[in-house]
Amino acid sequence: MITKTNLIEAHILKKTEKEIKFLIMKRASNEKYPNIWQMVTGKIKDEEKAYQTVIREIKEETNLNIDEIYTVPNINSFYDDTDDSITIIPVFVAVVSQEQKVRLSIEHSEYKWVSVNKAKKMFAWPGQRQSVDIIEEYFSLQSENLKFIRVGI
Repeated sequence: MITKTNLIEAHILKKTEKEIKFLIMKRASNEKYPNIWQMVTGKIKDEEKAYQTVIREIKEETNLNIDEIYTVPNINSFYDDTDDSITIIPVFVAVVSQEQKVRLSIEHSEYKWVSVNKAKKMFAWPGQRQSVDIIEEYFSLQSENLKFIRVGI
């Protein structure tokens, strides 16, 4: 069995004084895992750092510009039986400004800005829901620990 770290997971949020909203996107019907709701995901290129993949993938999949990026102190993972491997996925959260408009790539068919609870109900995998809980804890409480997980871009 091999272990790989070649993917990222990036949650996108908008924040106001009262709440945070997560961007969720529905996979196109012709994609792998068709019609599931998810955050931005993508493959890390050989020359990229994981956070650089986050910036590139968010731009490609949503056309949004990022104001801030944070690592989420959570790692997602899955087993792939096709090559008997375990993939370990670093998780990030990107903050975008309120006025930006989403323009989806062909990988997704629709999107919604949703509350924390709605995001947790719509995400398919437990690790994704756990990341939402952690993100909510850090951002809704304006945790002092945000300074430790912020990525300098």
